[in-house]
This record gives sequence, structure tokens and C-alpha cells, in this order.
Amino acid sequence: MRDLSSLGKAERAAMAPSEARELFRAGQVLPTAGISAGYAQANLIIVPQELAFDVLLFAQRNPKSCPILGVLEAGQTSNELLEGGDIRTDVPKYMVYENGVKVAEPTDLSEYWRDDLVTFIVGCSFTFESALMESGISIAHIDQGVNVPMYKTNIRSQSAGAMSGPMVVSMRPIPASQVADAVRITSRYPAVHGAPVHIGNPEELGIKDLGAPDFGDAVRIPEGTIPVFWACGVTPQAAVMESRPALAIGHAPGHMLITDIRDSQYQVP
Repeated sequence: MRDLSSLGKAERAAMAPSEARELFRAGQVLPTAGISAGYAQANLIIVPQELAFDVLLFAQRNPKSCPILGVLEAGQTSNELLEGGDIRTDVPKYMVYENGVKVAEPTDLSEYWRDDLVTFIVGCSFTFESALMESGISIAHIDQGVNVPMYKTNIRSQSAGAMSGPMVVSMRPIPASQVADAVRITSRYPAVHGAPVHIGNPEELGIKDLGAPDFGDAVRIPEGTIPVFWACGVTPQAAVMESRPALAIGHAPGHMLITDIRDSQYQVP
């Protein structure tokens, strides 16, 4: 079995989604940016069926940060997004919350799984990174071998039932001359957050220090770049932390579900 951590960028990019999921199932843990290039990646939010309508309504009211790619019904563990896979084991690492507090970061959900759990599969901005790189736009967290930085903002998501909380954003420093291209390229992927929600001064989003992300890792900001912020699918987990449901499960930020769906299928003209 191959060791993901020992592979170069090109080898990770060329890996089939099913092989990547198999390695995660075997216990390998690594942020998924740059793995299986050309395939859509996704966030997860898993809740008891009694909370599922509130999560669905929250996503509908906040489509920029919570674009739903698919839903696994209560107890269901796979669908066409991960053919032959298992949502309980095929993500590198998960976050388990009880009453809004993180209580575990397992690599396998078997201990926590219940037949009443509903899984929402939410679009992820890792999906459009291949298109950015193909256009010559470098991705700092991939180049630096770290997780993407993510921040809670002062933008409030629209509440739904028991769910309320702030919008979370991911940040990529983009060369000033390529910001317009980044906006144009990502705007064609509305199912995975689409165009940025903010460009430039992070303080306007309530972010005081780019070097201290709420999730993920800080990146070095190359000279001549501008911080660009996209809505992030960790937003439902921020809502879980604030709303404090009895149980909720998400992916560990940056450790995504790699799907079998080509990212081009989510591109619009």
C-alpha cells in the first residue's frame, strides 16, 4: 500500500479517488488538497434525523457557504458520489461534537455511527483549485505543504431552526495581477462556493490576524499577493459549535471526502 505522505505532488494529483479513499480507510491521515486532481472534493455534516430538516434549511438559506452536492438518508453510508465507498471510513479524519464541543477526532466513525444519522455532502473549494493551477495561479497551501487556512468571520449566516452561526471562509493569497482571473475561474463553480466573498483587507471580515486561522494552518503570504476569501463548507460546523446540538459530526477541516465526480461536471458556462 502506498504511503500518501511520501508521494510527490504529481503522484498525489494522479491518484484515483477510490485509491485515495482506500488509503484513508486504512488509516492514513493527510489534508486532501492536491490529491486526485480533477475530481470534486466535499465537506460533511452528519446529524441525527431529527435535526436534518434544520440543516437542510440552513444550507438552502446559505447556499454560498453550504452548497449541497448530495444527501445520504438516515443510516445510508454510500451513494454515487463514492461508489463502493463508506462515509464512515473514507475521509482522512472526522470531528465529533457533543453539545457543540469537539469530543473526538477519529479516523473511523464506526464507534459513533447510528442508523438515524443523515449525511449532507457539501461542495468544497478544493474542487476548483485544479482549474486555478491550470491557469497558472499558484495555491499557497499546496505549494507549502500545509492545510488551507480558514477563519470565522463577522458575517452572520441566516439562521434556520436550531442552526445559527458565523460564515467561515478559506483564504488563498493570489498575485495581484491574477485576482481577476481567479474570480472569473471560480465563479464558474457555484456548486463548490463559486466566486470569492471578499478580496483584500481581512479586518473587514473581522479577521484580526491571518497568521492565526480558526481552522487549518497559516500560510506564508508571498510578496505581491492579495488575500482572497471564499465561503467555506466548515460553516455548518461553526453553527454546530454555536447552536450546540446533542450530536453532530463533520470532516476535520481540510480533510475532505474525495468523490468520484469530475470537477468539470460542476462547471457552468
